[in-house]
Amino acid sequence: MLPLRRLMLWFALLLVTLSIVPAQAPRPVDANALVEKIQRELSGPFPPEDGKPNPSVPHGEFLQGTIADSKIYPGTENGFVVYVPAQYDPAKPACLLVKLDGFGAYEGAVLDNLIAKNEVPVMIGVGIVPGTIWKDPAGAPKRAAFRYNRSYEFDSLNDHFPDFVLTELLPAAQKLKTRDGRPVRLSSSGNDHAATGASTGGIGSFTLAWRRPDQFTRVYSVIGTFVSMRGGHEYPALIRKTDPKPIRVFLEDGSTDAWNLLFGSWYDANLNLESALAFSGYDVAHAWGTHGHDGRPGQVIFPDVMRWLWRDYPAPVASGISNNSTLQEITLPGESWRKIPRSFQDAAGLAAGAKGEVYLSDSPAARIYRIGADGKPAVFSRQGAGVAGEAFGPDGTLYGVVPAEKKVIAIGAQGRSRTVAEGIAGRGIVVTHDGTIYVSEPGAHSDMPSRVWRIGREGKKIVDQGLASASGVALSPDGSLFYVAEKTTKWVYSYVVRPDGSFGDKQPYFWLHMTDVPNDSGAEDLAVDTHGNLYVATRMGIQVCDQNGRVRAILPLPTPSGPVRGLCFAGEGFDVLYVTDGTQVFTRRLKVRGFAPWESPVAVPSAGPG
Repeated sequence: MLPLRRLMLWFALLLVTLSIVPAQAPRPVDANALVEKIQRELSGPFPPEDGKPNPSVPHGEFLQGTIADSKIYPGTENGFVVYVPAQYDPAKPACLLVKLDGFGAYEGAVLDNLIAKNEVPVMIGVGIVPGTIWKDPAGAPKRAAFRYNRSYEFDSLNDHFPDFVLTELLPAAQKLKTRDGRPVRLSSSGNDHAATGASTGGIGSFTLAWRRPDQFTRVYSVIGTFVSMRGGHEYPALIRKTDPKPIRVFLEDGSTDAWNLLFGSWYDANLNLESALAFSGYDVAHAWGTHGHDGRPGQVIFPDVMRWLWRDYPAPVASGISNNSTLQEITLPGESWRKIPRSFQDAAGLAAGAKGEVYLSDSPAARIYRIGADGKPAVFSRQGAGVAGEAFGPDGTLYGVVPAEKKVIAIGAQGRSRTVAEGIAGRGIVVTHDGTIYVSEPGAHSDMPSRVWRIGREGKKIVDQGLASASGVALSPDGSLFYVAEKTTKWVYSYVVRPDGSFGDKQPYFWLHMTDVPNDSGAEDLAVDTHGNLYVATRMGIQVCDQNGRVRAILPLPTPSGPVRGLCFAGEGFDVLYVTDGTQVFTRRLKVRGFAPWESPVAVPSAGPG
């Protein structure tokens, strides 16, 4: 017989082991069988067995909080609830489930049961109540409101709500403590974070992951509002065009769901969303029932959906492979963005030299940097103050525009500059194979028409004017077309280049997707590949347009990052795309080769009217 002290020690070690392992590695499940089970139980009783309080399992604790000083939603009051499971140990930051429209006893009971059975990891639930601006904050319980923010917060497609969750809600939740003094500590990994909600909360939970896939990778949307309230109907198109993100999604809806026909059919919208996600290679599943705008069926299947979302944890949720033909044409499997190991103050004017090296200006630092094959930036010139755009000529000369000084400069191999033209507050610049320089000039203020200049042997000449905030410029590979982006609209203009270098047949030809806030494309720079595709640096990422002016692919930068400010093809084979958001520089090797405008023109087969 073991001595009592040794027996007690062995028993204590056993308890520690049991308390650690289940929280980190839930039991795997058969995904297909589980989805079939979910579909069968959709019309089952409520609450389901796993949603009933079980006296034989440990129960979590609920904490309350309020945000009344939001910087993102000024004047609003947002209540929130934090569920902390009994098994939670603050020494091991917990997984997270954010639920829109609150977190109640039912969700708490489900997590109590699933955590106890080791079917999901130990996770903390945070339920957010949408904000309200009260006329009389002290007049509870019958308070009148100036504004109810639910649709504004949850239905919008911009970064406001994700920023609110990440910078205000979760920090506020982590200031709370349980009754026994345990502080709330959440894992920082997006692979450990999930979001859920119903109706407007359904689309809001998806937006959390879509805008911030680095922070949310698992989504359960119930009767989601993917209709034309605040742009939700645009999601299927964006999903089909965008390079797949590491997100796992479960959708639930009913065949008669149409809360308000003014905005469209909820059910049709969810079918479209599921179709787009499947087309784009996402790990997506659904349960379609026969019901209207009713969240109860989605609650019935909540336990099994949680099992499905977390079924192979801690294995990371991976990006899928899209059926988008343009993404397949230009991207390489397994090749993702890589970050240059240096930050800049205001990187702009990316340009590639003949050997594939990249030059960029950093105006606040008054430097022009050269990035070689080793990926390490080195100072090329200390005369880079105010340089906004750069381009190489056929003889290897680097040209730049300095808008504050209203001049175009040429920078020699030793980094010294000379003035080429004056009186032009330029932004974009491109140099052709014969040394002709084209420069866009956006105008000193928003209502001042832009101009496009040609600088050649005969001097400088205006070849077009009247655009709004002209920015990036580029030539087609055969030199027959000239492109100019408008930063404040959704258009890139196309011109036919005449034999004498003048422009004709001007059209707002390339149609871009625009962000919700700000409501413009933010197009700042252009590049082309040898297939005739146009690459546009925008707020959404790099939008890739076909010869007929349509966006067929979108390459977003890794989050968090800012709008794309500049881009160019570079590398030894000119098959590496260099991109900057102003502070970071990213690279990505592609299947296609970029075309340098200082090269001799090359013919591109016509894609047809398509």
